[in-house]
Amino acid sequence: MDLTPYVDHLRRELAVAADASGDEARALAERLSAPLESAARLTLLNVLSAAMSDVTRELAPGSVDVRLRGLDPEFVVTPPPVPEPVREEREPAAAPVVAAPPAAEADDGTMVRINLRLPAHLKGRAEGAAAAEGLSVNAWLVRAVSVALDGGGRASAPGRSKDSGGRGFTGWVR
Repeated sequence: MDLTPYVDHLRRELAVAADASGDEARALAERLSAPLESAARLTLLNVLSAAMSDVTRELAPGSVDVRLRGLDPEFVVTPPPVPEPVREEREPAAAPVVAAPPAAEADDGTMVRINLRLPAHLKGRAEGAAAAEGLSVNAWLVRAVSVALDGGGRASAPGRSKDSGGRGFTGWVR
């Protein structure tokens, strides 16, 4: 960011004020303009640094720094880190089939609305999982909540898999 236009503006304002007071004031303004330029640049840098400190506080854990290159400040933006997606080493198993709830807990037809706010990366993953199973996101979430609360649809409890000779694990992982 070039501060020269701002410093030049201050010089012009000083010259206009000095012109109104005569030749002595004009000569004094010319002698003072060089030291005032340094003070003006330092003041502008302090203002920019304070502003970027406020921006950094709002952007945390990212940041914005002001660096001086020659006489001009530069802004260096460090965005917040993006969490790396979890990579699976093998293809995911087919989604479990959820058994119908017991008759006593059967759906009585009453629907309720709930607002759910998900981080963008989870929303995308939920939409992908629902699409892969041919379900709406709502239906997929209803099933996921049901499985999480009732344990329905699991072929076996988490633990060692019997079909892999005791070498593998099945179940949910967080």
